[in-house]
Amino acid sequence: MRKLLASALALVMIAAVCGYGFWTQQRPEGHYLSDLRIELALNHGVPGEHGNLLGIEPVLYPSDYQNLQRLHRKLSAYFEQAREQGLINPRTVVVLPEHIGTLLWARGEKNELYQVTQYREAWQWLELSNPLHYGLAMLGATGDDRRSDAHLRMKARQMADDYQQLFGSLAREFGVTLVAGSIVLPAPYVERGQLHVGNGPLFNSSLVFASDGSVLGQPQRQRYPDSEVRRYIEGDQQPLQVLQTPAGRLGVLVGSDSWYPQNYQQLADQSAQLIANPVFLSGKGSWHSPWRGNRHQQAAGTLPLAKGDVSEQDAWRQLTLDANPSTPAISVFLRGQFWELGADGQGFISQAGEQLAGNPSAGARLLNLWL
Repeated sequence: MRKLLASALALVMIAAVCGYGFWTQQRPEGHYLSDLRIELALNHGVPGEHGNLLGIEPVLYPSDYQNLQRLHRKLSAYFEQAREQGLINPRTVVVLPEHIGTLLWARGEKNELYQVTQYREAWQWLELSNPLHYGLAMLGATGDDRRSDAHLRMKARQMADDYQQLFGSLAREFGVTLVAGSIVLPAPYVERGQLHVGNGPLFNSSLVFASDGSVLGQPQRQRYPDSEVRRYIEGDQQPLQVLQTPAGRLGVLVGSDSWYPQNYQQLADQSAQLIANPVFLSGKGSWHSPWRGNRHQQAAGTLPLAKGDVSEQDAWRQLTLDANPSTPAISVFLRGQFWELGADGQGFISQAGEQLAGNPSAGARLLNLWL
């Protein structure tokens, strides 16, 4: 009798494990509807032979990341509207916002992950749906926030492949140089034209794609991650790179790297002629909230503002303009709602000691500077 009960219990356990394993592999897709409209908030200068810097500030949601086809469709609709307005040509440099690639961790998950309202609930669905990958990633996680590290590390190879496929195809489809926002990956590097992930710490990095879809240079890693992510993302002090594009020599400063004059000096020493600054600012309505500063970072002590002195809007504009008095630059923010976490900010252009912000809008925005 005991052997019979033990055998029955073993069968039940095997059935439960097999059922759970089968459940984790199911990825049905839910209904999808998205707003593809975008407003031309700023168009400065006169079209000419030198090209233009074009910032695209999309409005994105978790459901946009359920598969690559959805995200490509939405982003390409923005590109197409820019092309219809005469803003895309072979010398155009398009800039997308920070962390637009990082959110690829949500690609290919269960419907429940996109439907919950809290970020931590989405984490739980990610962990439950990928128990083996999550467990292995936790073993290799580093930093003070090992859980966040593991979430990104567990899907890093898929994210890197998706990032290159998606943004390389957009650059090729529209014939532009594309600064593909940023993506957080472990020790990323490019070898033989392919983006790879390493075994080291997580870095917030931006990749630039040429008009044929190929990669230009190496991933540009963020030097000064802000206080919200420094518990699991490391800063990198390798020299900044400048890339040759049809519009001129391009430098990329990720996020709050645009606040520090020494970064612009590095780019100037390499004869940079234009600068792209992909940005992510978390929190609904945070653009008009008191500036959070950049805590726990030695370099922040050199900044002329203290936490709370001004609004986020005024801090970003003042610090970026003060640090860069001359080189044409564009700062581009991600918009949208990611579970309970909003993304805010209004992009702006810096040129010849002045700053241009264009019309504020709650929707997607285009910002264009003719060079």
